[in-house]
Amino acid sequence: MNRQDRKAAASSYREARPQAGIYAIHAGGHLWIAAAPRLDTVENRLRFTLGQGAHPHAGLQAASTAGYRVEILERLDPETEALSQPRILKERLAFWLEQTGGLRL
Repeated sequence: MNRQDRKAAASSYREARPQAGIYAIHAGGHLWIAAAPRLDTVENRLRFTLGQGAHPHAGLQAASTAGYRVEILERLDPETEALSQPRILKERLAFWLEQTGGLRL
């Protein structure tokens, strides 16, 4: 990758808006549902904390020993105002918990 390509990639990364949404984790026959302000970091964070045996949710930590799968259930509109995102995420999380019968993470 040459210098100009690196500059373009760095600029693109800085300008990208993080996308918030709702995701599910399938592990050990269970389903956990959670909200995240940045969906792009969820899988990396899970891989690290579960791999280290340091995930704060003991049930998910135990169930993930045989593997897990992350699924994005819903992405918020990128144009959603930052101040209203927490409220909308909370409402959408409640909706998905009710629809799926999943466990809250």
